[in-house]
Amino acid sequence: MRRRGLDFRRPVRRRFPNVVWWTLCGILVLVLIVVLSREGQIESTPTISRKHNRHDTITEGLITDEMLSPNSVTRQITDQISLAKAFVVIAKESNNLQFAWELSAQIRNSQALVSNAATRRTPLTVGESEIAIRDMALLLYQAQQLHYDSATMLMRLRAKIQTLEEQTSSANEKSAKYGQIAAEEVPKSLYCLGVRLTTEWFGNPNLQKKLGERKQSDAKLKDNSLYHFCIFSDNILASSVVVNSTALNSKNPDKIVFHLVTDEINYAAMKAWFTLNSFRGVTVEVQKFEDFKWLNASYVPVLKQLQDSETQNYYFSGHNDDGRTPIKFRNPKYLSMLNHLRFYIPEVYPALKKVVFLDDDIVVQKDMSGLFSIDLNGNVNGAVETCMETFHRYHKYLNYSHPLIRSHFDPDACGWAFGMNVFDLVEWRKRNVTGIYHYWQERNVDRTLWKLGTLPPGLLTFYGLTKALDPSWHVLGLGYTNVEPQLIEKGAVLHFNGNSKPWLKIGIEKYKPLWEKYVDYSHPLLQLCNFH
Repeated sequence: MRRRGLDFRRPVRRRFPNVVWWTLCGILVLVLIVVLSREGQIESTPTISRKHNRHDTITEGLITDEMLSPNSVTRQITDQISLAKAFVVIAKESNNLQFAWELSAQIRNSQALVSNAATRRTPLTVGESEIAIRDMALLLYQAQQLHYDSATMLMRLRAKIQTLEEQTSSANEKSAKYGQIAAEEVPKSLYCLGVRLTTEWFGNPNLQKKLGERKQSDAKLKDNSLYHFCIFSDNILASSVVVNSTALNSKNPDKIVFHLVTDEINYAAMKAWFTLNSFRGVTVEVQKFEDFKWLNASYVPVLKQLQDSETQNYYFSGHNDDGRTPIKFRNPKYLSMLNHLRFYIPEVYPALKKVVFLDDDIVVQKDMSGLFSIDLNGNVNGAVETCMETFHRYHKYLNYSHPLIRSHFDPDACGWAFGMNVFDLVEWRKRNVTGIYHYWQERNVDRTLWKLGTLPPGLLTFYGLTKALDPSWHVLGLGYTNVEPQLIEKGAVLHFNGNSKPWLKIGIEKYKPLWEKYVDYSHPLLQLCNFH
């Protein structure tokens, strides 16, 4: 059989290499994988959604998808309830109680709808909530017509706050006034004691005879080897507690001499009381300041100021500055000579070299003889400093806008306390301390240097002339604040400074026993005057 020529032969089929075939297969496999993975993602979406739904079931009661929807009926009712609650407060504030009641009733209805829907776990429908939404919308519109908008309410609240602040200020002012009046009152029992003692003095000749016999010991009054104390007071019982507590806690009461100065009104009663009672051998001298001939207006600035009509009006009328000055600054006791006599101790006791001054609102609970051996190092006044807190420095007592004060005194100088002071009368006379006091008192006639009491002029008078004593000698604050028990236990002198004196009803109850244990309530006169 004859073979065809080359030109007439069928072309031979060419076969792809194996590499090409494997490549194509790989591509097909990859395409298949991609397709299957996409289907897997589509199928997994409902799974995630199901997990989310399970989470919603767990967190039921919190914010749900239904509430987040802008078309949510539940969300609309909830917003209405929040706004209505605010309007209830505003309506009550405006004294519109009827409208507040209507709002509250509708709030309860709307809350019941939301609660029922949450219980059955199905969203609220428009049909079942339409009436509630409409009724609440009408009330909210009414509130808007009543100007219960935020701007108006802010103005009302500001006005209310201002009114409350004014009421608070007025209440505080009244409280201060009533507290001051209560502090200045003379209890009936104390008044009774004074009357009965005065009657006893003038009706009982034996008392005056007994006093005459005691005057044989007058030598003690000028003996500088003894312990001399002075009190300036018109309070019989308070002075008695000072003397009695000092005597009972003294190692050598027979070496103690008390110099007591009072006024004409209480002079007979004071003499009667300290003659009737013995205080463990303590010597007690009673004087009245009206007998001091040198105490006159030409020498004493305070007495001169008392003759000034403006000063009298300031302290005794209380109507000249529309109440701008606090009542405590206008207390007439700050012009009392019994208060200012502490600046004239060398004149009152010309023979003495050292004396301890005590206020009548103190209690002594330690032996005081150690005070007389303290070296004051050339200073005139020994006192306990009170500047442990910043408000007891000079700038809190004095007017530093005044050039005289500003140029002479350090505003951060440490304050100290009147009430238990050791005075070196020799140095006092040498340095003319009373003259220093006169200088400052005369420049404060218009009350521009200081306003309150005798401590500010004392700070000026004894500036640079005061030695700081150990704080345990004098513990303050029992008449107005809480004092640490450890300080009270260690204190030699406890001072009831402040309005809450222990003999008054307003005294601080937990501190009264410290004072009352030196009062003999079994004394016949105290029982007659209903002391208890």
